[in-house]
Amino acid sequence: MIEQRIEELIQIINEADYNYHTLDDPTITDQEYDKYLRELFELEKEHPELIREDSPTQHAGGEIIDEFQKVEHKIPMMSLSDVFSESELFSFDERIKKDGLHPQYMCELKIDGLSVSLLYEKGKFIRAATRGDGTIGEDITHNVKTIKSVPLKLKEEVDIEVRGEIFMNKKTLEEINIERKRKGESPLRNCRNAAAGSIRQLDSKIAKQRKLDSFIYHLPNPQDFGIKTHSDAIAYMKSLGFKTNPNNRLVKSMEEVIEFIGEKGRIRKDLAYDIDGVVIKVNSILDQQQLGYTAKYPKWATAYKFPAEEVLTKLTDIIFTVGRTGQITPNAVLEPVIVAGSTVKRATLHNEDNIIAKNLKIGDIVSIRKAGDVIPEVIEAKLERRTGKEKDFVMIDKCPMCHDPIIKKEGQVDYFCINPNCKRKKIERLIHFASRDAMNIEGLGERIVEDFFNFGFIEKISDIYKLENHRKELITLEGYGNKSVEKLLDAIDNSKENSLEKLLFGLGIPHVGEKTSKILAMHFKNLDYLISKDIEELVEISDIGEIIAKSIKDYFMNKENIEEIERLKRLGLNMNYLGNKIVENENFKDKTFVLTGTLESFSRDEAKEIIEGFGGKTVGSVSKKTSVVIVGKDPGNKYQKALNLSIEVWTEAEFRTKIKQ
Repeated sequence: MIEQRIEELIQIINEADYNYHTLDDPTITDQEYDKYLRELFELEKEHPELIREDSPTQHAGGEIIDEFQKVEHKIPMMSLSDVFSESELFSFDERIKKDGLHPQYMCELKIDGLSVSLLYEKGKFIRAATRGDGTIGEDITHNVKTIKSVPLKLKEEVDIEVRGEIFMNKKTLEEINIERKRKGESPLRNCRNAAAGSIRQLDSKIAKQRKLDSFIYHLPNPQDFGIKTHSDAIAYMKSLGFKTNPNNRLVKSMEEVIEFIGEKGRIRKDLAYDIDGVVIKVNSILDQQQLGYTAKYPKWATAYKFPAEEVLTKLTDIIFTVGRTGQITPNAVLEPVIVAGSTVKRATLHNEDNIIAKNLKIGDIVSIRKAGDVIPEVIEAKLERRTGKEKDFVMIDKCPMCHDPIIKKEGQVDYFCINPNCKRKKIERLIHFASRDAMNIEGLGERIVEDFFNFGFIEKISDIYKLENHRKELITLEGYGNKSVEKLLDAIDNSKENSLEKLLFGLGIPHVGEKTSKILAMHFKNLDYLISKDIEELVEISDIGEIIAKSIKDYFMNKENIEEIERLKRLGLNMNYLGNKIVENENFKDKTFVLTGTLESFSRDEAKEIIEGFGGKTVGSVSKKTSVVIVGKDPGNKYQKALNLSIEVWTEAEFRTKIKQ
């Protein structure tokens, strides 16, 4: 009778654990669960000979070990290669297709936890082990037994090894840290460290208190079970009683993979657990076997890593640069670090006030991120990491290039070099003029501009259009041949046909950016007409305020500037607004677009140009009048507002498809 009741209680509690921890669908109340568990504890206490290995009381913890035993993995536990961009994902796809395959991909959330191997014999839990070096791991059975989502007995009596991730939920971490703070203990840093630290406790009671969880995602030997696809392996493991992640998705193309990544990237903060990316696996087991392995990674899988919100590195120096207007900008020199998929060595520090406000010192460990996921930005110094060897920041008082004194005007935060003959200012003006957003002279990049300036070929903008006179000298320069010089001179000649707004932006008029240049060009149509206007007439134009108007007038009142414009006229540069050349596309025509997040395939300006080229327009904020919101990685609140207003949303992959149509 007692043995029968113990059997009933084990079935009731194991079923309740499965429904609650694995299916997230509780079937009994907490009060009922506790009642059954207490009854089982009492019966087993009275009859210890009836304690079974699959009894839920064995989740309780209490075992203390002296050390972790080594475990050999019969099938190595390999790690995955990492990718950080859409282009790398497409390269992964191309490598697979080169083998003549037409893959479907399983997309899975990359849980930020600790990898684990679980071994069962005849359906009974035997052992748990860490990955270790992939061949030798550590036996962590005593701690994994305490995890309620890890079944002690499977629904079939099979010999099987499965692999997955042990993790801690965000809410659990929050609750633990509240209690630790109350006790005066230091908080656990994050879910991953907390999970790893819990699993490496010699006393399983501590692991039990940490309320760890698990997801199972890999069957190392699916063929032994007659399984032909990874998705079927996931389904089979779930049928045995393992907890699998409900967010997996089988897709047919890399475009759908990228769509999945964008979708999960947007909701990752709302998940109950931390993820740091998406794992992409070829679904067919036969295809996996054909693709094989490198020494470290399977060739049929990769992990897309989400950009780090913040990373730490060392601030090794602060140097100063001079802009085209003479503005002096302090810049952080950093120990190289990957942020949002690219290596960062420098970051702007904006100005002296910003450095002082952030209390930065040379030698500090600092956290950095990409502002708007584009421009590297230093967030703060980690004061607790200071050693006393750091050096105080000292603002310079002379231009780093011409060594003339620099000044800060009243009410401004920036210092300026006011030497009109400062070499660096001249170089920066030339670089700006030739840049893509200005005159777009292909082949005349920063390094080449500096070379040509130092060789004496160009000193002012009009000299660019006289480079033809130096053709023979250019061809003899190291790294320049007849073909590359010909291509550069053609690009310079072609730039003469640019519309007025490109020229206006290229001239570098203070406070006149790309958007303002276009407004002025569209309004006045001709440069001479713009030059003739006074401040009062300029401020009447929408988006042109008094500061911009005064800056424009001051620029055109300068005799040297007017003389340079006259030289450009004689050299054949267009001085008129040519208007947009619109190719109508019904996906864009007469629609209003908002861009949010980071696009992989386009810069923000390129995306705007494409939209406007197809007859649409872009605005900065979402409203009921917005037609479409295009969403990149890590979008802001514009995405949420679009959802609230039921506005159509395109992923970057959908945007590319609409362009092709």
